[in-house]
Amino acid sequence: MIFHPTPLKGAHLVEPEKRGDDRGFFARFFCEREFAAAGLTSHFVQINNSLTAKKGTLRGLHYQLPPTAEVKLMRCLRGAIYDVIVDLRPDSPTYRKWFGAELSESNRLMMYAPRGFAHAVLTLRDDTEILYPVSAFYAPEHERGLRYNDPAFSIDWPIAPVEISPKDAAWPDFDPAFHGVEHLRGL
Repeated sequence: MIFHPTPLKGAHLVEPEKRGDDRGFFARFFCEREFAAAGLTSHFVQINNSLTAKKGTLRGLHYQLPPTAEVKLMRCLRGAIYDVIVDLRPDSPTYRKWFGAELSESNRLMMYAPRGFAHAVLTLRDDTEILYPVSAFYAPEHERGLRYNDPAFSIDWPIAPVEISPKDAAWPDFDPAFHGVEHLRGL
C-alpha cells in the first residue's frame, strides 16, 4: 500500500499496490501491519456499506466526540464520490482546514480520516456505492456535524448538492462550544 499524506495533519490518501497479469490484478484493501508501520490506526470495529442512488447527494459532514471519536477509511466501490474531511482538532496546525479528493471505482483511492475530523461524501454519479471501516461504534449521543455550506470552512464542492438529509442541512453555523472541539484536543 502507498500512503500519500494530504495537506491535513495525519490524513492520507491510500493507494493500493496492484499486482497483476493478463487475468487481472490483486491488491490489498487493508493490511494491519502496513497501516501500523505508517503510524495509522489499524483496528476497526465495523465496516459500513452505503449505496446512493442519485448524483449530487451529500452525506455529512459527520464526526463523533470522544470517547467514540472514530477513524474512517473510505473507498468507492462503484461510481464516484468527492470525499471531504475537515480537521477539527484545536491543537492541530491544520485546525479548521479542509481537504477533498475524488474517489472512484477506477482510481481505487481510499481516504484515511483520523479521529477529530469531520467527514462528508458527495456523489458524482448515480448508483454510487462506498465501503468504509470505522474504528469506533456509532454512538448517537456523541455525534456532531457541520453544515456543508458553513462559511467558517468555505468548502469548494465540485458540483452543487441536490439532495441533503434534513439533519445534515440543519447543523448550526460553526461554534466551537456547540461542536465540542475542545473534546478533540490531543487526538
